Amino acid sequence: MKKSTTTNTSAIPSAKPEGLVCPKCGCCHLPVIYTRLRRNYILRARQCRHCERRMFTREIP
Repeated sequence: MKKSTTTNTSAIPSAKPEGLVCPKCGCCHLPVIYTRLRRNYILRARQCRHCERRMFTREIP
């Protein structure tokens, strides 16, 4: 009997990271520095561990 050598590519995780990614260096380690509650949203400041670039996200509760 001959064994099939095909692989299921849908089971292989993609190399593209999910979630936030630093636009400067591509790092995905963005811990929250501080959080501020606003009237209609939550403002979070994040800083890249690698290049120290700061980003702000707005989250609607």
